[in-house]
Amino acid sequence: MDLLTVLFDFKAMGIEVATGAMFVALFLLLITGMPLAFVTLLVALIFALGWFGPMAVPLITSRIFSFVNSFVFVSVPMFVLMAAILDRSGIARDLFDAMRVVGGRLRGGIAIQTLLVAVVLAAMSGIIGGEVVLLGLLALPQMLRLGYDRRLAIGVCCAGGALGTMVPPSIVLIIYGLTASVSIGDLFTASFLPGLMLASFYITYVLVRAYINPDIAPIPEPDETSAAEKMRLLKGLILPIMVVIFVLGSIYGGIASVTEASAIGVIGVTLSTMIRGEFTFELMVGAAKRTLATVGMIVWIGIGASALVGVFNLMGGITFVSNLITGVSDNPTVIVLFMMAILFVLGMFLDWVGIALLTMPIFVPIIRDLGLDPVWFGVVFAMNMQVSFLSPPFGPAAFYLKSVTPPDISLGEIFRSLLPFIALQILALGILIAFPGVTGR
Repeated sequence: MDLLTVLFDFKAMGIEVATGAMFVALFLLLITGMPLAFVTLLVALIFALGWFGPMAVPLITSRIFSFVNSFVFVSVPMFVLMAAILDRSGIARDLFDAMRVVGGRLRGGIAIQTLLVAVVLAAMSGIIGGEVVLLGLLALPQMLRLGYDRRLAIGVCCAGGALGTMVPPSIVLIIYGLTASVSIGDLFTASFLPGLMLASFYITYVLVRAYINPDIAPIPEPDETSAAEKMRLLKGLILPIMVVIFVLGSIYGGIASVTEASAIGVIGVTLSTMIRGEFTFELMVGAAKRTLATVGMIVWIGIGASALVGVFNLMGGITFVSNLITGVSDNPTVIVLFMMAILFVLGMFLDWVGIALLTMPIFVPIIRDLGLDPVWFGVVFAMNMQVSFLSPPFGPAAFYLKSVTPPDISLGEIFRSLLPFIALQILALGILIAFPGVTGR
Protein backbone atom coordinates (compact mmCIF):
# COMPACT_ATOMS: atom_id res chain seq x y z
CA MET A 1 0.00 0.00 0.00
CA ASP A 2 1.57 3.27 -1.11
CA LEU A 3 1.71 6.49 0.90
CA LEU A 4 -0.99 8.18 -1.20
CA THR A 5 -3.48 5.40 -0.46
CA VAL A 6 -2.74 5.62 3.26
CA LEU A 7 -3.25 9.39 3.35
CA PHE A 8 -6.33 9.49 1.11
CA ASP A 9 -8.30 6.33 1.91
CA PHE A 10 -11.66 8.15 1.80
CA LYS A 11 -13.61 5.27 0.25
CA ALA A 12 -13.39 3.33 3.49
CA MET A 13 -15.41 5.99 5.33
CA GLY A 14 -18.50 5.51 3.14
CA ILE A 15 -20.54 8.08 1.23
CA GLU A 16 -22.42 9.29 4.32
CA VAL A 17 -19.28 10.30 6.23
CA ALA A 18 -17.56 11.47 3.04
CA THR A 19 -20.46 13.83 2.24
CA GLY A 20 -20.24 15.37 5.71
CA ALA A 21 -16.45 15.62 5.45
CA MET A 22 -16.77 17.35 2.07
CA PHE A 23 -19.13 20.02 3.40
CA VAL A 24 -16.99 20.57 6.50
CA ALA A 25 -13.91 20.99 4.28
CA LEU A 26 -15.78 23.49 2.08
CA PHE A 27 -16.90 25.49 5.11
CA LEU A 28 -13.49 25.56 6.81
CA LEU A 29 -11.71 26.63 3.63
CA LEU A 30 -14.31 29.31 2.86
CA ILE A 31 -13.97 30.94 6.29
CA THR A 32 -10.23 31.32 5.63
CA GLY A 33 -11.14 33.80 2.90
CA MET A 34 -10.05 31.57 0.02
CA PRO A 35 -12.14 32.27 -3.15
CA LEU A 36 -15.02 29.84 -3.74
CA ALA A 37 -13.62 28.71 -7.11
CA PHE A 38 -10.32 27.59 -5.59
CA VAL A 39 -12.03 26.01 -2.59
CA THR A 40 -14.26 23.82 -4.76
CA LEU A 41 -11.38 22.86 -7.06
CA LEU A 42 -9.15 21.92 -4.14
CA VAL A 43 -11.86 19.86 -2.41
CA ALA A 44 -12.71 18.16 -5.72
CA LEU A 45 -9.07 17.23 -6.27
CA ILE A 46 -8.60 15.89 -2.72
CA PHE A 47 -11.71 13.73 -2.81
CA ALA A 48 -11.04 12.52 -6.36
CA LEU A 49 -7.60 11.32 -5.25
CA GLY A 50 -8.93 9.87 -2.00
CA TRP A 51 -11.87 8.04 -3.55
CA PHE A 52 -10.58 6.95 -6.96
CA GLY A 53 -6.80 7.48 -6.90
CA PRO A 54 -4.55 9.51 -9.25
CA MET A 55 -6.23 8.13 -12.39
CA ALA A 56 -9.38 10.12 -11.52
CA VAL A 57 -7.82 13.50 -12.34
CA PRO A 58 -8.81 13.29 -16.06
CA LEU A 59 -12.42 12.96 -14.88
CA ILE A 60 -12.18 16.46 -13.43
CA THR A 61 -10.76 17.95 -16.63
CA SER A 62 -13.44 16.33 -18.80
CA ARG A 63 -16.16 17.70 -16.52
CA ILE A 64 -14.66 21.20 -16.73
CA PHE A 65 -14.46 21.00 -20.54
CA SER A 66 -18.14 20.11 -20.84
CA PHE A 67 -19.04 23.20 -18.79
CA VAL A 68 -16.98 25.77 -20.72
CA ASN A 69 -17.70 24.22 -24.14
CA SER A 70 -21.35 25.32 -24.22
CA PHE A 71 -22.23 27.73 -27.04
CA VAL A 72 -24.95 29.37 -24.94
CA PHE A 73 -22.30 30.35 -22.38
CA VAL A 74 -21.02 32.92 -24.91
CA SER A 75 -24.11 35.01 -24.11
CA VAL A 76 -22.87 35.62 -20.55
CA PRO A 77 -19.89 37.86 -21.47
CA MET A 78 -22.06 39.60 -24.08
CA PHE A 79 -24.72 40.61 -21.56
CA VAL A 80 -22.04 41.60 -19.05
CA LEU A 81 -20.43 43.78 -21.73
CA MET A 82 -23.81 45.41 -22.38
CA ALA A 83 -24.07 46.28 -18.68
CA ALA A 84 -20.50 47.57 -18.59
CA ILE A 85 -21.10 49.90 -21.55
CA LEU A 86 -24.33 51.12 -19.93
CA ASP A 87 -22.40 51.88 -16.73
CA ARG A 88 -19.99 54.12 -18.61
CA SER A 89 -22.43 55.89 -20.90
CA GLY A 90 -25.11 58.46 -20.10
CA ILE A 91 -27.95 56.21 -21.27
CA ALA A 92 -29.06 55.28 -17.74
CA ARG A 93 -28.91 58.92 -16.59
CA ASP A 94 -31.06 60.11 -19.51
CA LEU A 95 -33.44 57.21 -18.94
CA PHE A 96 -33.88 58.32 -15.33
CA ASP A 97 -34.44 61.96 -16.40
CA ALA A 98 -37.03 60.85 -18.97
CA MET A 99 -38.91 58.84 -16.35
CA ARG A 100 -39.17 62.00 -14.26
CA VAL A 101 -41.58 63.33 -16.88
CA VAL A 102 -43.64 60.14 -16.62
CA GLY A 103 -43.69 60.23 -12.80
CA GLY A 104 -45.06 63.77 -12.63
CA ARG A 105 -46.22 64.92 -9.18
CA LEU A 106 -47.43 61.51 -8.02
CA ARG A 107 -46.76 60.92 -4.33
CA GLY A 108 -43.81 58.53 -4.20
CA GLY A 109 -43.26 59.28 -7.88
CA ILE A 110 -39.46 59.38 -7.71
CA ALA A 111 -39.35 55.97 -6.04
CA ILE A 112 -41.75 54.54 -8.63
CA GLN A 113 -39.74 56.15 -11.39
CA THR A 114 -36.62 54.49 -9.96
CA LEU A 115 -38.29 51.09 -10.05
CA LEU A 116 -39.45 51.58 -13.66
CA VAL A 117 -35.90 52.55 -14.66
CA ALA A 118 -34.66 49.43 -12.85
CA VAL A 119 -36.99 47.24 -14.91
CA VAL A 120 -35.78 48.76 -18.19
CA LEU A 121 -32.11 48.47 -17.15
CA ALA A 122 -32.71 44.84 -16.11
CA ALA A 123 -34.24 44.12 -19.52
CA MET A 124 -31.16 45.61 -21.19
CA SER A 125 -28.44 43.71 -19.37
CA GLY A 126 -29.51 41.25 -16.66
CA ILE A 127 -26.65 42.23 -14.30
CA ILE A 128 -27.53 43.44 -10.80
CA GLY A 129 -24.27 44.96 -9.56
CA GLY A 130 -24.14 47.79 -12.08
CA GLU A 131 -27.84 48.54 -11.70
CA VAL A 132 -27.65 48.93 -7.92
CA VAL A 133 -24.65 51.26 -8.25
CA LEU A 134 -26.35 53.30 -11.00
CA LEU A 135 -29.53 53.72 -8.97
CA GLY A 136 -27.45 54.57 -5.92
CA LEU A 137 -25.73 57.33 -7.87
CA LEU A 138 -28.77 58.66 -9.77
CA ALA A 139 -31.86 58.07 -7.66
CA LEU A 140 -30.77 57.87 -4.02
CA PRO A 141 -29.34 61.44 -3.79
CA GLN A 142 -32.45 62.86 -5.46
CA MET A 143 -34.85 61.05 -3.10
CA LEU A 144 -32.81 62.09 -0.05
CA ARG A 145 -32.72 65.71 -1.28
CA LEU A 146 -36.52 65.75 -1.70
CA GLY A 147 -37.01 64.51 1.87
CA TYR A 148 -37.87 60.87 1.23
CA ASP A 149 -37.61 58.47 4.15
CA ARG A 150 -34.03 57.15 4.08
CA ARG A 151 -34.97 53.52 4.53
CA LEU A 152 -37.59 53.66 1.79
CA ALA A 153 -35.12 55.28 -0.62
CA ILE A 154 -32.38 52.78 0.22
CA GLY A 155 -34.72 49.80 -0.12
CA VAL A 156 -36.06 50.97 -3.49
CA CYS A 157 -32.55 51.35 -4.94
CA CYS A 158 -31.34 47.95 -3.69
CA ALA A 159 -34.47 45.95 -4.45
CA GLY A 160 -34.98 47.64 -7.81
CA GLY A 161 -31.38 47.02 -8.81
CA ALA A 162 -31.74 43.32 -7.99
CA LEU A 163 -34.63 42.88 -10.44
CA GLY A 164 -32.06 41.87 -13.05
CA THR A 165 -32.23 38.40 -11.50
CA MET A 166 -35.82 37.91 -12.66
CA VAL A 167 -36.30 40.13 -15.71
CA PRO A 168 -34.94 38.62 -18.96
CA PRO A 169 -32.17 38.48 -20.11
CA SER A 170 -31.17 37.35 -16.61
CA ILE A 171 -27.67 35.89 -16.23
CA VAL A 172 -29.02 33.80 -13.33
CA LEU A 173 -31.51 32.12 -15.68
CA ILE A 174 -28.81 31.54 -18.30
CA ILE A 175 -26.56 29.75 -15.80
CA TYR A 176 -29.54 27.75 -14.52
CA GLY A 177 -30.47 26.77 -18.07
CA LEU A 178 -26.93 25.58 -18.75
CA THR A 179 -26.83 23.59 -15.52
CA ALA A 180 -30.32 22.09 -15.79
CA SER A 181 -30.20 21.52 -19.58
CA VAL A 182 -33.45 23.39 -20.24
CA SER A 183 -34.31 25.97 -22.88
CA ILE A 184 -33.14 29.44 -21.88
CA GLY A 185 -35.74 30.95 -24.19
CA ASP A 186 -38.45 29.10 -22.25
CA LEU A 187 -36.94 30.35 -18.98
CA PHE A 188 -37.03 33.95 -20.24
CA THR A 189 -40.66 33.58 -21.32
CA ALA A 190 -41.66 31.99 -18.01
CA SER A 191 -39.87 34.59 -15.87
CA PHE A 192 -41.18 37.71 -17.59
CA LEU A 193 -44.54 37.91 -15.78
CA PRO A 194 -43.15 36.94 -12.33
CA GLY A 195 -40.47 39.63 -12.75
CA LEU A 196 -43.11 42.25 -13.49
CA MET A 197 -45.24 40.90 -10.63
CA LEU A 198 -42.39 41.46 -8.18
CA ALA A 199 -41.79 44.98 -9.52
CA SER A 200 -45.52 45.71 -9.13
CA PHE A 201 -45.33 44.52 -5.50
CA TYR A 202 -42.57 47.06 -4.88
CA ILE A 203 -44.56 49.85 -6.56
CA THR A 204 -47.71 48.97 -4.59
CA TYR A 205 -45.73 48.96 -1.34
CA VAL A 206 -44.30 52.42 -2.12
CA LEU A 207 -47.75 53.83 -2.97
CA VAL A 208 -49.43 52.35 0.11
CA ARG A 209 -46.73 53.63 2.46
CA ALA A 210 -46.64 57.04 0.77
CA TYR A 211 -50.39 57.58 1.09
CA ILE A 212 -50.59 56.21 4.64
CA ASN A 213 -47.73 58.45 5.76
CA PRO A 214 -47.27 61.33 3.28
CA ASP A 215 -44.17 62.57 5.10
CA ILE A 216 -42.02 59.66 3.89
CA ALA A 217 -42.47 60.55 0.20
CA PRO A 218 -43.17 64.27 -0.34
CA ILE A 219 -44.67 65.43 -3.60
CA PRO A 220 -41.99 67.34 -5.56
CA GLU A 221 -42.39 71.00 -6.32
CA PRO A 222 -44.33 71.87 -9.51
CA ASP A 223 -42.23 71.07 -12.56
CA GLU A 224 -41.29 74.18 -14.51
CA THR A 225 -39.82 72.16 -17.39
CA SER A 226 -41.01 73.44 -20.77
CA ALA A 227 -42.84 71.23 -23.24
CA ALA A 228 -39.81 71.27 -25.55
CA GLU A 229 -37.53 70.13 -22.73
CA LYS A 230 -39.97 67.38 -21.79
CA MET A 231 -39.94 66.15 -25.38
CA ARG A 232 -36.13 66.15 -25.35
CA LEU A 233 -36.12 64.15 -22.14
CA LEU A 234 -38.66 61.66 -23.49
CA LYS A 235 -36.38 61.04 -26.46
CA GLY A 236 -34.02 59.50 -23.93
CA LEU A 237 -36.46 56.58 -23.72
CA ILE A 238 -36.22 55.71 -27.40
CA LEU A 239 -32.78 54.10 -27.59
CA PRO A 240 -33.09 51.96 -24.41
CA ILE A 241 -36.57 50.76 -25.40
CA MET A 242 -35.34 49.90 -28.90
CA VAL A 243 -32.46 47.85 -27.47
CA VAL A 244 -34.89 45.94 -25.22
CA ILE A 245 -37.27 45.32 -28.14
CA PHE A 246 -34.51 44.07 -30.43
CA VAL A 247 -32.93 41.79 -27.80
CA LEU A 248 -36.06 40.26 -26.27
CA GLY A 249 -38.10 40.50 -29.48
CA SER A 250 -35.51 38.52 -31.42
CA ILE A 251 -35.59 35.78 -28.74
CA TYR A 252 -39.36 35.59 -28.29
CA GLY A 253 -39.96 35.91 -32.02
CA GLY A 254 -37.71 32.96 -32.76
CA ILE A 255 -35.47 35.12 -34.95
CA ALA A 256 -32.31 34.64 -32.89
CA SER A 257 -31.02 32.36 -30.16
CA VAL A 258 -30.11 33.77 -26.76
CA THR A 259 -26.43 33.87 -27.77
CA GLU A 260 -27.18 35.71 -31.02
CA ALA A 261 -29.55 38.10 -29.24
CA SER A 262 -26.81 38.96 -26.73
CA ALA A 263 -24.58 40.01 -29.63
CA ILE A 264 -27.44 42.09 -31.01
CA GLY A 265 -27.70 43.77 -27.62
CA VAL A 266 -24.00 44.66 -27.53
CA ILE A 267 -24.25 46.13 -31.04
CA GLY A 268 -27.39 48.06 -30.05
CA VAL A 269 -25.86 49.58 -26.92
CA THR A 270 -22.64 50.42 -28.76
CA LEU A 271 -24.57 52.12 -31.58
CA SER A 272 -26.54 54.02 -28.94
CA THR A 273 -23.32 55.44 -27.49
CA MET A 274 -22.22 56.42 -31.02
CA ILE A 275 -25.52 58.17 -31.76
CA ARG A 276 -25.26 60.02 -28.47
CA GLY A 277 -21.65 61.03 -29.23
CA GLU A 278 -20.29 59.19 -26.19
CA PHE A 279 -18.37 56.42 -27.95
CA THR A 280 -14.66 56.51 -27.10
CA PHE A 281 -11.79 54.06 -27.08
CA GLU A 282 -11.43 54.54 -23.31
CA LEU A 283 -15.11 53.68 -22.77
CA MET A 284 -14.79 50.38 -24.65
CA VAL A 285 -11.49 49.45 -22.96
CA GLY A 286 -12.98 50.11 -19.53
CA ALA A 287 -16.09 48.08 -20.41
CA ALA A 288 -13.92 45.23 -21.71
CA LYS A 289 -11.84 45.16 -18.51
CA ARG A 290 -14.99 45.11 -16.37
CA THR A 291 -16.37 42.27 -18.50
CA LEU A 292 -13.16 40.24 -18.20
CA ALA A 293 -13.15 40.61 -14.41
CA THR A 294 -16.83 39.66 -14.00
CA VAL A 295 -16.86 36.79 -16.49
CA GLY A 296 -13.53 35.51 -15.19
CA MET A 297 -15.07 35.20 -11.75
CA ILE A 298 -18.12 33.37 -13.15
CA VAL A 299 -15.98 30.99 -15.23
CA TRP A 300 -13.65 30.12 -12.36
CA ILE A 301 -16.56 29.48 -9.99
CA GLY A 302 -18.17 27.38 -12.71
CA ILE A 303 -15.00 25.36 -13.24
CA GLY A 304 -14.59 24.66 -9.53
CA ALA A 305 -18.26 23.84 -8.95
CA SER A 306 -18.43 21.60 -12.04
CA ALA A 307 -15.37 19.66 -10.90
CA LEU A 308 -16.73 19.23 -7.37
CA VAL A 309 -20.20 18.13 -8.51
CA GLY A 310 -18.63 15.74 -11.03
CA VAL A 311 -16.49 14.05 -8.39
CA PHE A 312 -19.37 14.01 -5.88
CA ASN A 313 -21.63 12.39 -8.48
CA LEU A 314 -19.09 9.66 -9.27
CA MET A 315 -18.75 8.98 -5.55
CA GLY A 316 -22.50 8.37 -5.40
CA GLY A 317 -23.05 11.51 -3.38
CA ILE A 318 -25.77 13.02 -5.56
CA THR A 319 -27.87 9.84 -5.25
CA PHE A 320 -27.30 9.87 -1.48
CA VAL A 321 -28.34 13.52 -1.08
CA SER A 322 -31.31 13.06 -3.43
CA ASN A 323 -32.57 10.18 -1.30
CA LEU A 324 -32.19 12.34 1.81
CA ILE A 325 -34.21 15.19 0.28
CA THR A 326 -36.97 12.99 -1.15
CA GLY A 327 -37.14 11.19 2.19
CA VAL A 328 -38.28 14.39 3.88
CA SER A 329 -41.85 13.94 2.67
CA ASP A 330 -44.06 12.30 0.06
CA ASN A 331 -45.57 15.70 -0.73
CA PRO A 332 -43.79 17.41 -3.70
CA THR A 333 -44.61 20.87 -2.31
CA VAL A 334 -42.92 20.07 1.00
CA ILE A 335 -39.84 18.83 -0.87
CA VAL A 336 -39.73 22.05 -2.95
CA LEU A 337 -40.08 24.14 0.23
CA PHE A 338 -37.23 22.17 1.80
CA MET A 339 -35.09 22.93 -1.27
CA MET A 340 -36.01 26.61 -0.98
CA ALA A 341 -34.90 26.60 2.66
CA ILE A 342 -31.54 25.09 1.66
CA LEU A 343 -31.10 27.71 -1.08
CA PHE A 344 -32.10 30.50 1.32
CA VAL A 345 -29.43 29.45 3.85
CA LEU A 346 -26.77 29.00 1.16
CA GLY A 347 -27.70 32.40 -0.28
CA MET A 348 -26.61 34.08 2.94
CA PHE A 349 -23.04 32.90 2.45
CA LEU A 350 -22.34 31.87 -1.17
CA ASP A 351 -22.40 33.56 -4.56
CA TRP A 352 -25.41 32.67 -6.71
CA VAL A 353 -23.20 31.16 -9.42
CA GLY A 354 -21.75 28.69 -6.95
CA ILE A 355 -25.20 27.93 -5.52
CA ALA A 356 -26.63 27.18 -8.97
CA LEU A 357 -23.74 25.00 -10.07
CA LEU A 358 -23.47 23.12 -6.78
CA THR A 359 -27.15 22.47 -6.08
CA MET A 360 -28.99 22.30 -9.41
CA PRO A 361 -27.35 19.01 -10.54
CA ILE A 362 -28.91 17.53 -7.37
CA PHE A 363 -32.21 19.42 -7.28
CA VAL A 364 -33.29 19.38 -10.95
CA PRO A 365 -33.30 15.55 -11.35
CA ILE A 366 -35.46 15.38 -8.20
CA ILE A 367 -37.83 17.97 -9.69
CA ARG A 368 -38.10 15.91 -12.89
CA ASP A 369 -38.72 12.69 -10.90
CA LEU A 370 -41.50 14.45 -8.99
CA GLY A 371 -43.17 15.29 -12.31
CA LEU A 372 -42.63 19.02 -11.87
CA ASP A 373 -41.57 21.44 -14.61
CA PRO A 374 -37.82 22.30 -14.49
CA VAL A 375 -38.54 25.59 -16.28
CA TRP A 376 -40.96 26.61 -13.53
CA PHE A 377 -38.39 25.53 -10.96
CA GLY A 378 -35.79 27.73 -12.68
CA VAL A 379 -38.04 30.76 -12.18
CA VAL A 380 -38.59 29.76 -8.55
CA PHE A 381 -34.81 29.43 -8.12
CA ALA A 382 -34.25 32.90 -9.63
CA MET A 383 -36.85 34.37 -7.27
CA ASN A 384 -35.08 32.71 -4.34
CA MET A 385 -31.80 34.27 -5.50
CA GLN A 386 -33.57 37.65 -5.31
CA VAL A 387 -33.80 37.09 -1.57
CA SER A 388 -30.14 36.07 -1.35
CA PHE A 389 -29.04 39.30 -3.07
CA LEU A 390 -30.66 41.33 -0.29
CA SER A 391 -30.41 39.14 2.82
CA PRO A 392 -27.76 39.64 5.53
CA PRO A 393 -24.99 39.03 6.36
CA PHE A 394 -23.50 38.96 2.84
CA GLY A 395 -26.28 40.25 0.56
CA PRO A 396 -24.26 41.66 -2.36
CA ALA A 397 -26.83 44.34 -3.28
CA ALA A 398 -26.29 46.02 0.10
CA PHE A 399 -22.52 46.09 -0.39
CA TYR A 400 -22.89 47.46 -3.93
CA LEU A 401 -25.08 50.30 -2.63
CA LYS A 402 -22.82 50.98 0.34
CA SER A 403 -19.96 51.69 -2.08
CA VAL A 404 -21.77 54.81 -3.39
CA THR A 405 -23.80 56.02 -0.39
CA PRO A 406 -22.94 58.94 1.89
CA PRO A 407 -20.72 57.94 4.86
CA ASP A 408 -23.54 58.41 7.38
CA ILE A 409 -25.50 55.51 5.86
CA SER A 410 -24.22 52.36 7.54
CA LEU A 411 -24.36 48.82 6.21
CA GLY A 412 -26.61 47.89 9.13
CA GLU A 413 -29.10 50.60 8.13
CA ILE A 414 -29.08 49.32 4.54
CA PHE A 415 -29.89 45.77 5.66
CA ARG A 416 -32.68 47.04 7.96
CA SER A 417 -34.09 49.03 5.05
CA LEU A 418 -34.28 45.88 2.94
CA LEU A 419 -36.44 43.85 5.35
CA PRO A 420 -39.85 44.91 3.86
CA PHE A 421 -38.58 44.17 0.35
CA ILE A 422 -37.27 40.76 1.42
CA ALA A 423 -40.77 40.06 2.79
CA LEU A 424 -42.27 41.01 -0.59
CA GLN A 425 -39.79 38.71 -2.35
CA ILE A 426 -40.76 35.82 -0.06
CA LEU A 427 -44.43 36.60 -0.80
CA ALA A 428 -43.73 36.46 -4.55
CA LEU A 429 -41.80 33.19 -4.06
CA GLY A 430 -44.76 31.71 -2.17
CA ILE A 431 -47.15 32.72 -4.97
CA LEU A 432 -44.90 31.08 -7.57
CA ILE A 433 -44.83 27.83 -5.59
CA ALA A 434 -48.57 27.85 -4.82
CA PHE A 435 -49.63 28.96 -8.32
CA PRO A 436 -47.17 27.65 -10.94
CA GLY A 437 -49.49 28.97 -13.67
CA VAL A 438 -48.09 32.46 -13.03
CA THR A 439 -45.12 31.39 -15.16
CA GLY A 440 -47.43 30.34 -17.99
CA ARG A 441 -46.26 26.72 -17.70
